[in-house]
Amino acid sequence: MRAKYRERLPQLDGGLFLTDGGLETTLVFHEGWDLPCFAAFVLLDSARGRKALRDYFDRYVPMAIAAGAGFILESPTWRANPDWGAKVGYGREALARSNRAAIALLLELRDQYETAASPLVVSGAIGPRGDGYDPGALMSPDEAADYHGFQIGLFRDAGVDLVSAFTMTNIGEAQGIAHAAKAANMPCVISFTVETDGRLPTGDTLAKAITSVDEATGNGPAYYMINCAHPTHFDHVLDAGEKWTRRLRGIRANSSRMSHAELDNAPELDMGDPFELGGQYAELIRRFPHINVLGGCCGTDHRHVDCISTACRNAA
Repeated sequence: MRAKYRERLPQLDGGLFLTDGGLETTLVFHEGWDLPCFAAFVLLDSARGRKALRDYFDRYVPMAIAAGAGFILESPTWRANPDWGAKVGYGREALARSNRAAIALLLELRDQYETAASPLVVSGAIGPRGDGYDPGALMSPDEAADYHGFQIGLFRDAGVDLVSAFTMTNIGEAQGIAHAAKAANMPCVISFTVETDGRLPTGDTLAKAITSVDEATGNGPAYYMINCAHPTHFDHVLDAGEKWTRRLRGIRANSSRMSHAELDNAPELDMGDPFELGGQYAELIRRFPHINVLGGCCGTDHRHVDCISTACRNAA
């Protein structure tokens, strides 16, 4: 299937692009779904589950259109890789069907909603082989390229515009994904997660992570993002004078100030303050006006993204 924006991603030309919030936390804590291993892709197996996913995006996309913004449609496939798939009973054939079905859903949404003023970019979302908070056993870049190449190939053939790797906890895995995407002629985005000190769970700095991936891949990623951390966890490590910060184009922050360990053990969802979060995004945009892809992560929903959108449009 021919992708619409693969050869020229519109978000690279500037302008505001929104994306969604915390899909899995919304489904579990707000809508009562039991997602095994936080795997949202299992909902694609039933009409009720597919409706829940469609309803989820139906709360976001009209918001972007009303704001005259673009939107990045991220597939519900963060857990749809071989190891996590096996944990919830999916072999490779079943996983392949789920990944293709996820992209088909997003393409339907684009057909329904896209306008000339609001391009809808379809992204195949990739998650880490291990836990999103703990790097666990580290792979070499070659191992990571081979492992994640399975999902990247499926996304390419299904017609995505790009692939986006979220909650990357370590440099080697990010390098491998960037290599695999490059080999598949696919634009890719790498989104790192950081701890409360602004460092990756491995202890590496964000500066080292971005610089190392760029050096190893010839500036392979289209751009980088930060996700699954509160703005106060990383704003102090961002320096507008540093070259690597120019490679950051997106933020999908948590609404909670909790650490990853605290979030893992929290019995209830900490939604934080949507208005405060919007203001924190606006301040980041004032400092780094090239950052234009904005959404949320754990604990956020359409209300947070609405506040982010309003605050950042007013900050422009």
